[in-house]
Amino acid sequence: MTSKLTTSNRAGWGFALPGFALIATFIVLPFIFAFWLSLTNQRLISPNPTEFVGLDNYRSLLSIDVLSIEPERDAAGALVRDDDGALSYPAVRGFTRNNPDYPQYAGMREWFRWHWGDTAKVVIATDVIFWKALANTLTFVLVVAPVQGALALGLALLINQRLRGINFYRAVYFMPVVVSIVVVSLLWRFIYDGEDGLLNNLLSALTFGAFTGMDWLGNPDTALGSIMAMSIWQAVGFHMVIWLSGLQTISPTLYEASAIEGASKWQTFRYVTWPGLRNTAVLVVIVITMQAFALFAQIDVMTNGGPLDSTQTVVFQAVERGYGKQDISGGSTISVILFVLVLTISLIQRWLAREKT
Repeated sequence: MTSKLTTSNRAGWGFALPGFALIATFIVLPFIFAFWLSLTNQRLISPNPTEFVGLDNYRSLLSIDVLSIEPERDAAGALVRDDDGALSYPAVRGFTRNNPDYPQYAGMREWFRWHWGDTAKVVIATDVIFWKALANTLTFVLVVAPVQGALALGLALLINQRLRGINFYRAVYFMPVVVSIVVVSLLWRFIYDGEDGLLNNLLSALTFGAFTGMDWLGNPDTALGSIMAMSIWQAVGFHMVIWLSGLQTISPTLYEASAIEGASKWQTFRYVTWPGLRNTAVLVVIVITMQAFALFAQIDVMTNGGPLDSTQTVVFQAVERGYGKQDISGGSTISVILFVLVLTISLIQRWLAREKT
């Protein structure tokens, strides 16, 4: 018995070794190399030798603060207002440029502001574009993950039936997945076209001309939402297949028992289907989250990060800096931060979805 068990283990490790070697070669070693580069000032176009800078790149990327600015007052102490009656505030650059009283704000720029009474609260950062990219990425994840997962589950429930021609609908729903994301992005760029796009023409026809066309990708208020809609449509079929595989592992006797007990469709879903999909749900949520954090091709093809940085993402910034600007250390720093962020969120999701005993 011992020799058979040992032989089985050896065979298993032998089959697994090529996979471990590929993971180590293309994931582990590149990450270690990227982490080392993030601690240097490596630039491909710089004639200066590479130097070790420690955590300076991380400080430059992650430095953020809130600056409180009081409104300006005249010589008599009265509040100064502009022609529209709004309070007048000192310029932010007065605090962040060559101001010895605020050395901690040197080199920072304004990201956004809000008002607390008469006081203006200004969020400033050393790298505003990175923070915009991080905020856009998190927004994308928070919207796409639940919506795409729910739609995929709904489609899986619809096609998990023995109906005539159901395979045709399965193929239709899955078809966008097998098409290149670049091709899909180009197609949707024409759909979103502000002058003669399909979406504008369709909405105009449905409203009998009341809807006036708009540039969906050229408007900062709609660009990211448009990419979200396209991304949800493109990948929903892939996650539908994963949900469908989970549905088919649930024993039919459980549904028969619930029918005998007179359970409604909602009760059957709540007490039979959903508990049987627990492990599948964890997989789907983690996969969607990782794919959402890796958002790049859609941005590169459709908006190139614009307009006004409204569609910047973390991966796009990493590629733009590492390859576009030849700032290898900056791109590596962003990649390491993204890795830690995705790993942390995945572990939290796994912990929240664990089976409670």
